[in-house]
Amino acid sequence: MDSIMGTETPGNANHRARPRIATLWLGGCAGCHMSFLDMDERLMDLAPRISLVYGPLVDRKEFPDQVDVVLVEGAVANEDNLHHLQEARKKSRLLVAFGDCAVTGNVTSMRNTQSSAGVVMDRSFVENASLHPGVPRSGGILPRLLDRVIPVHQAVPVDLFLPGCPPSADLIFYLISELLEGRSPDLSDKLKYG
Repeated sequence: MDSIMGTETPGNANHRARPRIATLWLGGCAGCHMSFLDMDERLMDLAPRISLVYGPLVDRKEFPDQVDVVLVEGAVANEDNLHHLQEARKKSRLLVAFGDCAVTGNVTSMRNTQSSAGVVMDRSFVENASLHPGVPRSGGILPRLLDRVIPVHQAVPVDLFLPGCPPSADLIFYLISELLEGRSPDLSDKLKYG
């Protein structure tokens, strides 16, 4: 695996910029991002070594160019998710499926038992509309749901998988630290199912 130790800055071949890290939140509960924050003081250890350039923790509206690693939380549940994921894949060197929803679809894909996304929309926003007077039934405020929720690897190529619901802060720190050292993270003895 290539090192993510940043790229040379223009005009100075001896100076390397800090690796650009992003996170992306698709259809999921934000538990993986909460686990990222649970790295606590280790975030301070990472801060001088990386640039966090995008995610719910960063006030930036557009996904930036030249991202070294993007951690993608959640499954692909709607057209906006698919668009944002494809954009992140194009602009990132390494893409990590971050957590069980991204890896397998997990809880987010439970709606796949229904015949289509229309069934879910009708139940959630039409049948129950009388419970919430004044809430518009249409108007384009919700992105169009995909008929099937899919894990990240079914939409774009994935470089690494970090399972867990959510992955532990220790596992996230290990993955990022290994990448910073130019090593491919070996998770074989660190994961336990059931």
